Amino acid sequence: MIRIKKILLPLLAFAVFISCNKTDYNYPEGTVAGSKITFFPDLTYNGDNYVVVRAGETYTEPGVTAKENGAEIPVTIDGTVDTNTPGIYTLVYSAVNKDGFPATASRTVIVYETADDAIVNDFSGNYARTTNGSVATWTKLAPGVYKVFNPGGAIGTNLTVIVFNPTALTIFIPEQIASDGSVTSSTNESYTNSVPPQFSWKIVNPGYGTGQRTFTKQ
Repeated sequence: MIRIKKILLPLLAFAVFISCNKTDYNYPEGTVAGSKITFFPDLTYNGDNYVVVRAGETYTEPGVTAKENGAEIPVTIDGTVDTNTPGIYTLVYSAVNKDGFPATASRTVIVYETADDAIVNDFSGNYARTTNGSVATWTKLAPGVYKVFNPGGAIGTNLTVIVFNPTALTIFIPEQIASDGSVTSSTNESYTNSVPPQFSWKIVNPGYGTGQRTFTKQ
């Protein structure tokens, strides 16, 4: 019995010590367990992230709102738009929180000029690539202006570009910063108003080869 008491007493003392050493959860404001809390800027578009402007008209900047933990913070804009020159312009919006952490968002501004013989066209729809059946989807944004998802007919892609149809059946991808952040354009383009319609082009993009890609409307 003496030996048992000698063993139990230190254990009981240890148990009492642990029970009294409670964790203090009253952290200083803005910290958790010694780590500082930071709220990254949250950017929200005013209007759409695609804006279409006819050449010669005025572009009105809709802006972006940035907030840090619910409080509005300043936003800077990098990039310009020349409404006298048709093309694709990218504006980059940036905000930095009080701890120096940045966040960005971008807007695509499309300045277009479309002839009368192309204004009546509507190339909207789904087109299957002739080699693998992968679908490119055309959505009309304005006369002669289309947003095209999967323009290369690549399986598993998330690429979206803007396509111009400035005259008659002429189509092309003007050089632009595409949805994946790459600089993208096209060459060797054609659109045939057959039954069903077809289009063909080469995609100029770091992730694509140089092969001609042909699609048939579904």
